[in-house]
Amino acid sequence: MQHLDDATRTELEAAAFRRLLRHLDANKDVQNIDLMILADFCRNCLSKWLVSAAEERGETLDYEAAREYVYGMPYSEWKANHQAPASDAQLAALEARQQRKANGGADA
Repeated sequence: MQHLDDATRTELEAAAFRRLLRHLDANKDVQNIDLMILADFCRNCLSKWLVSAAEERGETLDYEAAREYVYGMPYSEWKANHQAPASDAQLAALEARQQRKANGGADA
């Protein structure tokens, strides 16, 4: 992608991000905890990254507004309709991942 000018690269990155959001929206059965276990990020992380990116540019973006953008609805609505309680196995897997990260594991 180094042959692309900055504006084109930014447009492609933005398009890929929007596609990721559509993909997550189309796969609401994929729980945030599963994303955290497998990829060490979730929809809430994306929301926080948007807020951080706005701050880096001197803009203000409310975290709840960012979550509504990422989730495609208010977070409380998404949570009530699509978030299942974490199982003991999921919680254990997340804790194991966090421990590997803390210990400098390969997936840290």
